[in-house]
Amino acid sequence: MDWKPTVMMMAVVIMYAVLNVLTKMAFNEGMHTTVFIVLRLLVAALFLSPIAYFKERKSRPKLTMEIFVYLFFSALLGASLIQWLFFLGLRYTTATFASAFNNTTPMFTFLLALAFKVEKIDVASRSGVAKLTGTAVGLAGATVLALYQGPTLMGVASGDHLAAGSTHRDGGARRWAVGSVALLGFSASWSLWFILQSKIGTKYPALYSGTAWMFVLSFIQMATVGAATEKMSLQIWVPRTALQAVTVVFAGVGSSGLGFLVMSWCVERRGPVFTTAFMPLIQIVTAGLDVSVLHEQLHLGSVVGSAVVVMGLYLVLWGKSNEASIGSKLPA
Repeated sequence: MDWKPTVMMMAVVIMYAVLNVLTKMAFNEGMHTTVFIVLRLLVAALFLSPIAYFKERKSRPKLTMEIFVYLFFSALLGASLIQWLFFLGLRYTTATFASAFNNTTPMFTFLLALAFKVEKIDVASRSGVAKLTGTAVGLAGATVLALYQGPTLMGVASGDHLAAGSTHRDGGARRWAVGSVALLGFSASWSLWFILQSKIGTKYPALYSGTAWMFVLSFIQMATVGAATEKMSLQIWVPRTALQAVTVVFAGVGSSGLGFLVMSWCVERRGPVFTTAFMPLIQIVTAGLDVSVLHEQLHLGSVVGSAVVVMGLYLVLWGKSNEASIGSKLPA
């Protein structure tokens, strides 16, 4: 058995979990959300563009205006909007809570795929029933996450910790609600990106170049937003601490660069179902770091909602996997 994809995906899981915690710490130090996104996208674009140029310079298709428009909206949905919504939600909630919404994306994607007729469903088959049931269960879990916080189970914060984080907790329930809505928007936006990406893959079959273009365009988009909303001073746009600088480089090179390349490699080797199945582990690792490093509180609503979402996710993944295996056995 080839263990390389498993080992590589576990490394990606740890990397994304560490990134979630580092980002929360950088925000707690006062780093602006838009500034972080702009710098992260710049690092990702500088990292991936040379790789794309040399790897696909002989096979890259011609960039037409139609493809450019597709790439522009891919950047808007898949990098600019989802990052802004995710980090807004992360700022107003916790790293564990924000990570939980990653697991709702397959359910939203499935519903949108049905709406756009990208995917069909046979309600009489076990696979169809599993996907429908899993989607309903997953959305129920997302509802619990968004609406029910519940009592604290772990990580009772000290007075010093509360004082240090008071800037991010003023308004309590209202901020938590705003963060929940932002994270739901993040999941919906990411799902729309998957639908769009399925069309881009056929129109512009250059994986590295398409991704590099996405980061370049999203950098321009968010830099425009940043220039309009943030003060143009070095104090804001230059990372002020070592932690902030490390987080920006780690996010750009690790998460957006190496993380994407590793996941793409795993999809080619073992398929998308195998790769997606590791996503819930990000939340589990993040939860451990969240409580032990950030001393955040772990609430009953987060545990219950996350468990329900993961159950729904694996029902959907099982349905997709079973459907694919049945399809592969049919005569050509």
